Amino acid sequence: MCGIVGMAGGQNVTPILMEGLRRLEYRGYDSAGLAVINGGRLQRLRRMGKVQALQEALNGNPLSGASGVAHTRWATHGKPSEINAHPHTSGGIAVVHNGIIENHEALREQLEADGYRFASETDTEVIVHRINYHLARAGDLRLAVSRTIGELEGGYASMVVLSDAQPDALIAARIGTPVVVGLGGDGNLVASDVAALLPVTSRLQFLEEGDVAVVGRDSVRIFDAGGREVQRPVRVSEQTADSVDLGRHRHYMEKEIHEQPAALTRALANRIEDGAIADSAFGPEARSILAQTAGVHIVACGTSYHAGLVARYQLEEVARLPCAVDLASEYRYRSPVVPENTLFVAISQSGETVDTLAALRAAKELGYLATLAICNVAESSLTREADLTFLTRAGIEIGVASTKAFTTQLAALLMLTIVLARQRGIGADTERQIVNHLAELPGLVEQSLLLDGAIAELAHEFADKHHALFLGRGALNPVAMEGALKLKEISYIHAEAYAAGELKHGPLALVDDDMPVVAVAPNNELLAKLRSNLQEVRARGGRLFVFADPAVEFGDDDGVRILRMPAHVQPIQEPLLYTVPLQLLAYHVAVLRGTDLDQPRNLAKTVTVE
Repeated sequence: MCGIVGMAGGQNVTPILMEGLRRLEYRGYDSAGLAVINGGRLQRLRRMGKVQALQEALNGNPLSGASGVAHTRWATHGKPSEINAHPHTSGGIAVVHNGIIENHEALREQLEADGYRFASETDTEVIVHRINYHLARAGDLRLAVSRTIGELEGGYASMVVLSDAQPDALIAARIGTPVVVGLGGDGNLVASDVAALLPVTSRLQFLEEGDVAVVGRDSVRIFDAGGREVQRPVRVSEQTADSVDLGRHRHYMEKEIHEQPAALTRALANRIEDGAIADSAFGPEARSILAQTAGVHIVACGTSYHAGLVARYQLEEVARLPCAVDLASEYRYRSPVVPENTLFVAISQSGETVDTLAALRAAKELGYLATLAICNVAESSLTREADLTFLTRAGIEIGVASTKAFTTQLAALLMLTIVLARQRGIGADTERQIVNHLAELPGLVEQSLLLDGAIAELAHEFADKHHALFLGRGALNPVAMEGALKLKEISYIHAEAYAAGELKHGPLALVDDDMPVVAVAPNNELLAKLRSNLQEVRARGGRLFVFADPAVEFGDDDGVRILRMPAHVQPIQEPLLYTVPLQLLAYHVAVLRGTDLDQPRNLAKTVTVE
């Protein structure tokens, strides 16, 4: 969602701020703006739409300064508009903010009574006016920011403050959403995402909950929630600035789909020893914790939730462990009963999804055996707060519609299943056989990508449709759910998924010759049942598109199109392998429909509001 970047330096920071915004575009946004201190005076420029629109405005009205802040906004309070875009100002103060202030209406009333006038519909404008109010009384910008924070409710209010009263420094605060400081050679930076800092520095400090930092050109001072000055460790990011280059690909999503064999290879690297999964892959304390695990509770959002649903089948079948799977946004408002020795598993690509983070924090108070984060970002809040961590090593994922992050999550969860199964006495030979199937996945995905041309042709059958239905059975049902999500996310075609056996309980009413029905049909014990379900579709005039195992005998006719998978795969491999053609289908349909598929409307890569 919203992206923040700021810098206090000895040069014109505007080009650095703009490059930072470009590297945050993947998060999703509807407007962009920046403010700088020039000659002791605050100057601001904002525009609706893409960062490029802001750049074009700068070309005609250049702004320069040695300190500045910039922001991409994803609308919460107030419609997308230039007047609601960040930064918001009050006198000589500018604020950029990520999150939601729940008590903004009461604070607005107080400020209006004190003579402040509001120009926007946003909750953020309350923050900047309160800082102005306290600065007039305290005379110290950091103290004014701290006093303002103490008045805010909602918990998701990370911000960066620029003021002509202290033009050589920024004030950054973390309350809920992430804030990272970058230590540069000619000035220091602050951002909501490491990606914005990498063109300048890889030396980072992560603010902890409640921290307020004074970020100057030559120094960074950090104060904790109690106002005590503290030191936060300096970390060197493993990410690189060139990770976001498109290369030969048209879109990031296309690039990331085709990066999956390499991503899976990284996910498996150094985690397989003598035909077994190393306990250490999950952290130094993993062996003792996993030996005690009697059940698993997985919590996640969106695509990561679908990965958890796949894992439930595998954990129950292979490890013989009970497994519950919850949406993080719903888990937070339940009163879950936690069975003894249950491992809590939180899954997130970014590690900053606010509902998943809140669920993890709640879980720590509920008596779970331990918490495990499965995540793609080593420096994320989720990985820092969980007891155990498994990094998926997918690499930076720019496209909002997750692809390689999902398949590496599936691989990670399968590794967890294998380790837990070993603790339950699965036997070395059986483990070695499953691990060998796991090790084959990168090569099998490479083969699946050979379907790209055929799927690009098939996509023409979907380009003019308004609805689609996806079907699967067993562990392939969550794969169908993921396929439907991909199609709706980036093509804007309404798509839903059902367990194929549920067709006759309602969805058959929707089937006609104008609704394509996509099915995944591996050659497993559920195939006969799936055939019967697909016949129900054909009998009602539905058009079927079936991704099938090479050995499955389906005859093409006027109402059925069959795409054969390149190879027969083992049941444990099926969910991951059948995901790839559904990703390609969504991609090619979106290309034909001309959507902004890397930054689909109304969506964001990292969801930092509830």
